[in-house]
Amino acid sequence: MRNRPVTCEVRYLIDQSRISEFEAYAQTWIELIERHGGTHHGYFIPRDKPEEAGVSFSGLGKDGSASVAIALFTFPDEDSYLQYRERVAKDPDGMAANARFKASPPFISYERFFLTPIPRAG
Repeated sequence: MRNRPVTCEVRYLIDQSRISEFEAYAQTWIELIERHGGTHHGYFIPRDKPEEAGVSFSGLGKDGSASVAIALFTFPDEDSYLQYRERVAKDPDGMAANARFKASPPFISYERFFLTPIPRAG
């Protein structure tokens, strides 16, 4: 598994009144992740659902919270991901971002998930 890509999804509980601050945070981390060998697939913030877009499995599915934003990024393998973590901690822009956003993060909380794709059938 060590040689497989590392994809990370981060789910943020955001404060809608601070969305512009969250967008600045997102731009900073997109740049840092890509500078240090990752592919950033983007940050996604809530939007209104399309009219008449119901859930596919009635009784099982529901619309998610309008306060959840998601980031998704990938590194080629575990070593690349761990090297990124070391490098970004020493990067002057990474250190500045951590200092800036640690004092007053533009989100309420977050959780992260490490993912691997299911191979496509044949």
